[in-house]
Amino acid sequence: MSDDFDAEPQPKAGWRRFLPTLKMPSWGSRDAVADLETAVGRNRLVTAARWGGGVLLAIVLLYYPVGALIAHHIDDDIDFTAPAIPPEASQTVALAAALIDREVNGTSWPANAPWFFPSSILDNMPNFQSGEIQALQRVVTELRDQIGRARGTSSADKALEAAAGYLNNPPDLWYIDLSRSWAPMKPSESYYLDAMKSLIDFNGRMTRGDAVFERRADNLLSTLDRIGKDLGAASNKIDEEIDKQSGAWFDLQADDTFYFNKGELYAYGLLLRALGQDFKQVLTEKGALNIWQRMVGSMLEGAALQPWVVINGKPGSMAQPNHLAEQGFYLLRARAQLEEITDILQK
Repeated sequence: MSDDFDAEPQPKAGWRRFLPTLKMPSWGSRDAVADLETAVGRNRLVTAARWGGGVLLAIVLLYYPVGALIAHHIDDDIDFTAPAIPPEASQTVALAAALIDREVNGTSWPANAPWFFPSSILDNMPNFQSGEIQALQRVVTELRDQIGRARGTSSADKALEAAAGYLNNPPDLWYIDLSRSWAPMKPSESYYLDAMKSLIDFNGRMTRGDAVFERRADNLLSTLDRIGKDLGAASNKIDEEIDKQSGAWFDLQADDTFYFNKGELYAYGLLLRALGQDFKQVLTEKGALNIWQRMVGSMLEGAALQPWVVINGKPGSMAQPNHLAEQGFYLLRARAQLEEITDILQK
């Protein structure tokens, strides 16, 4: 009868076949102890490697979701205000600078994050911030072209011109993007911080009397007209998404539209609230101050919507909500109130 220790190892059944096989040396071998120690050492190395691989796999699997969760922050605080400024300065300019500072320095900027950053898998936060930039671009451009110059005949203020140019850069620029340039580039958030510095410079010169801020009804009318067109474009996006995908439980584009509009409504609400302070005398004289405040309230109510999951349900459905249609209600109400204000200012 053969010795049990000399028998060949039998194939293992089921999950056991993945475990390392420890072959025992023959008792008759002169180096039995050494062979046994070598086999045990090899078995420990294999076990350690598998444990290490498991730990590494767990880290990789957690890197993106945990990192993205830490980076994710949609700040839609409707009570956000700029720091106190001298009465000669512009509340609108101060609010625009404070909003940029909060979004770039106070949080993070995932819109341009490359694939190896965990925040690159986020989409709601980047869309929200991109909507804010859209509103900031519009308001600062109007400051440059209308409000920040005397009667439209003088040259544009250099600080406002620089700020508008910096904000006109797309939100997804990163240091390296071979599809745009073979040379290293300046990232989006750096441009936006430059815009913030230019806005602060403009307000500083206003307090010294070296910059113009024309608080006239015609300047306000022109600004409102262009903002109204932006709101109309946002409404069209909602209509297109509802027509294309309504009734689908998993419309992957609905949340992009919703959060971009949310960011735009939020920034416009804050900026127009500040603009109302700058033009308070004009609005009071025209009897438009109350409707102005209601318009700002409509924007901020729409921006405050926070569905856990954005659903593009069929309009009128009992089972499916439609968060885009709900947002569109506040957007259209704000636009109607804006048009009412323009009618009042023209009289």
